[in-house]
Amino acid sequence: MPALNPYLSFRTEARQAMEFYQSVLGGDLDISVFGDFPDMVQDPSQRELVMHAQLNTPDGLVLMASDTPDGMTYEKPQGISVSLSGNTQERTQEVWDRLSEGATITMPLDTPPWGGTFGMLVDRFGIAWMLHGDPE
Repeated sequence: MPALNPYLSFRTEARQAMEFYQSVLGGDLDISVFGDFPDMVQDPSQRELVMHAQLNTPDGLVLMASDTPDGMTYEKPQGISVSLSGNTQERTQEVWDRLSEGATITMPLDTPPWGGTFGMLVDRFGIAWMLHGDPE
């Protein structure tokens, strides 16, 4: 079955971000570094950068990320948000509380006109999130 999964790009913070997201969402995190593939990066100081990370949550969500070593073009993600919906309001509040540590709140978690709970933030790694808890 096809899947559409967020793939986040970082300069050098993919490991820290993905470990943070694992602490928020739970699940299994698998990380491969550029040093695992010696021909991928020339600078030995960048061998521990993340070539690919994948977080599989107990809810069936998949979040992926990588770092961008020197010599590769990096553009900070913009114009896109990771949207997390379909949870209970209680679970949405739990995720919100954890994701909002060090974040910039762009819309506080509150009751939107369509019901449930909804809020937006930019986390401490610069990733925009939208969270929606289903109406009870």
